[in-house]
Amino acid sequence: MAGALSGIRIIEFAGIGPGPFCGMMLGDHGAEVIRIDRPGARLDPRDALSRNRKSVILDIKSAEGLAAAKALCATADGLIEGFRPGVMERLGLGPDVLIAENPKLVYGRMTGWGQTGPYAQAAGHDINYIALSGVLHTIGVAGGKPVPPVNYVGDFGGGAMFLAFGMVAGLLAVKNGAPGQVIDAAMTDGSALLAGMSYAMLAQGTTSDVPGTNLLDGGAPFYDTYVCADGKFVAIGSIEPQFYALLRERIGLADDPAFDAQFDKTAWPARKERLAAIFASKSQAEWCALMEMTDVCFAPVLTMAEAPAHPHNQARGTFITIGGAIQPAPAPRFSASPAPSPRAAPVAGADAALLAPS
Repeated sequence: MAGALSGIRIIEFAGIGPGPFCGMMLGDHGAEVIRIDRPGARLDPRDALSRNRKSVILDIKSAEGLAAAKALCATADGLIEGFRPGVMERLGLGPDVLIAENPKLVYGRMTGWGQTGPYAQAAGHDINYIALSGVLHTIGVAGGKPVPPVNYVGDFGGGAMFLAFGMVAGLLAVKNGAPGQVIDAAMTDGSALLAGMSYAMLAQGTTSDVPGTNLLDGGAPFYDTYVCADGKFVAIGSIEPQFYALLRERIGLADDPAFDAQFDKTAWPARKERLAAIFASKSQAEWCALMEMTDVCFAPVLTMAEAPAHPHNQARGTFITIGGAIQPAPAPRFSASPAPSPRAAPVAGADAALLAPS
C-alpha cells in the first residue's frame, strides 16, 4: 500500500533526535522524505529514526550545494529543519526565500526553545526544555529530585510529534486554499501542552505542585509500580472504584477496612507499604497469572529486550525487524491506507539521481 501521505514530498535537512523522528513519522505513512545529508554522513540501517528516506549529499555552504537544495525545495510540499533560529536564513534557505520561490511550501522548524524568546539562541537538550515548561518538576518520587524521563517528553512527545502534526495540518491548510507557512514547533511549548491536564488539575485544586504525592505521579498506592519476589516489577493503575475493588480482591484485601476510602491521601503512605510487601511475596509471573488481562488495570513492567516477545505485542505486530534490528512498527494504524512496509535507512547519498536536472 502507498500510505496515507502518499504523493507528499518532504525535504529534511539532516539533524538529530526530534527532526529525524518527525521525518520517520511522515515517511512511515507514505510521504517521500528526501534527506539532505552533509558530506561524510553515514546512516545506520538499524536506526528507526532514519528509515523510509531517500538521501542526497549536499554541501549547502557551497554555491552549488545551495542551488541544488533550493531546487529540491522548489519541488516539495514541505520542509523540516532543526537548526538554531537564524541558521537557515544565514545559509540563504530561510522561509522568506523558499516560500517566495514555492508559495505552497509548509516550512517546519524544530527547536527546543522556539524561534523567539530570551532563550531562543541558547543551547539545550530535552532535560532543559521540559525543566522550563514545568514538566520535569512533576516527575519523581516524593522528597526526591526530578527524574529525567529519558528524552521522550521533550524531543519526541513535545517536539517531533507536534512538528509532524503541524506539518500535516499545514499541508491540509494548503489543500484547502491557504498559502504556505512556517510551523514553529518548540519543545518547551509542546511539553507544556502535554501537561495540559496536570495544569488544569492544579488550577482546579485536585492536584498539588508537590511531585510524588498525587493521583498519577506515583503518590497513590493504586497507581504505581511494585517490585516482585524475583526482582521484576508490575504496574497497577486501579483508579476507578470498581477496578480498585477488584485489585483488593485479588491481593486479599477486600475486607480490610484500612483500604476503604480509596482517595484518602493521609492513608496512602501506609497503604503503599502494605502493597509493597504483598507484591514482594510473589514473582512477576505469579502476579500475571492472577491479574493479567483483568479489570485490575495491570501489566508487567517489561524491559526493552522483553517487550517485543510479549504475546500482545506479537499479535499486533508492534515490533518489526528492519536492517537486522528490532524496531517499533509504524503507528497509528490506518484501515484504508495502511503504512507501507518500512525500508531501512539508505546509504547516505544513495539517491543522487534526484539532483539531476529535470
